[in-house]
Amino acid sequence: MGKLRVVYYSDESFEDRKEAGRLLAGALNEFRAKDTVVLGIPRGGMVVAGEIARLLAAKLDIALSRKLGAPGNPELAIGSISESGRLFLNDDLAFRVGADKKYIEAEKARQLAEIKGRIRRFRGVKEKVPLKGKTVILTDDGVATGATMQAALWDARQDNPERLIAAIPVGAKESLEALVECADELIALRVPEYLGAIGQFYLNFEQTSDEEVLEILREKDI
Repeated sequence: MGKLRVVYYSDESFEDRKEAGRLLAGALNEFRAKDTVVLGIPRGGMVVAGEIARLLAAKLDIALSRKLGAPGNPELAIGSISESGRLFLNDDLAFRVGADKKYIEAEKARQLAEIKGRIRRFRGVKEKVPLKGKTVILTDDGVATGATMQAALWDARQDNPERLIAAIPVGAKESLEALVECADELIALRVPEYLGAIGQFYLNFEQTSDEEVLEILREKDI
């Protein structure tokens, strides 16, 4: 089991995703320029990741894995699929929710189709960064149920990083406590008493476009 570090139990809002990234970078300063890779979950998580990577002088990449949802409950992750098509499956959970082989194959195909679309959009400007032996920091703009972050952590773990860290601006306490099982360390800046939607903790929570994500990837490569 990993270590959970909560910086503040607070309902305070961030100005925007860039501020969240800058503040997270401050909490992650021990990993500055130490063969670190920052992964952002698209789309909003890439804005956070871009700021962390810039301030830590780290490499930046996009996390293109997708969760496999449970039958009748797509928010419950029973596994993940990587951009290379590699499957991670929580066999016990899949069995408990009735996800048989036929269902899993169909869900895998559906999520892989989504990934291929993102590969066409994003990999033209950024080749995948190897994670083996690296310190990997995975981030998003927040965690509600934690299913997407869980799937991304499962996928990153299969690339054998030396250390896997989840870094979250704001998250629900119960979800963070579950996610810490998937990482070596989970750092959360703010954990409110009640979290209904991630957007309520940002003064500016405009949707991030694909073009903005591409620009972040281009800027980090200059």
